[in-house]
Amino acid sequence: MEKAPVTAEGFKKLEAEIKHLKETERPAVIKAIAEAREHGDLSENAEYAAAREKQSFIEGRILELESLISRAQIIDVSKMSGDKVQFGATVTLCDEDSGKESVYQIVGETEADFKAGKIANISPIGRAVLGKIKGDSFDVQAPGGLKSYEILDVQYI
Repeated sequence: MEKAPVTAEGFKKLEAEIKHLKETERPAVIKAIAEAREHGDLSENAEYAAAREKQSFIEGRILELESLISRAQIIDVSKMSGDKVQFGATVTLCDEDSGKESVYQIVGETEADFKAGKIANISPIGRAVLGKIKGDSFDVQAPGGLKSYEILDVQYI
């Protein structure tokens, strides 16, 4: 089984989600199924079908999270430093065409959230920037064409 890199913060979120599912969501859906059963004929009971569907989703997500947690390779970003971009680094990039600056943290696939400034290490930009140092330029094939970036800063925060 292949290890999946994850930041310490990302690992805590996975643990919190599985705890919530097991301690809150699972008991609630079990209760909803029991209540729906009391209404009689299960073949025409929409509440029962919806509760069973939700239960299926919850159990599937719990299995997925358990797998992620068991394969997690926790990377403590607070103990890292330097100008070289590694997993967990927060990089400031400048689009060489537009001059627009962007800040991204390089994280694992499970915790990637573009809107929150977290990009996966396996994304096109993530792969291209890994191993580079402050001041390097690199190209990325984007949906809109080839984009060129310069690394303005590398931090481990």
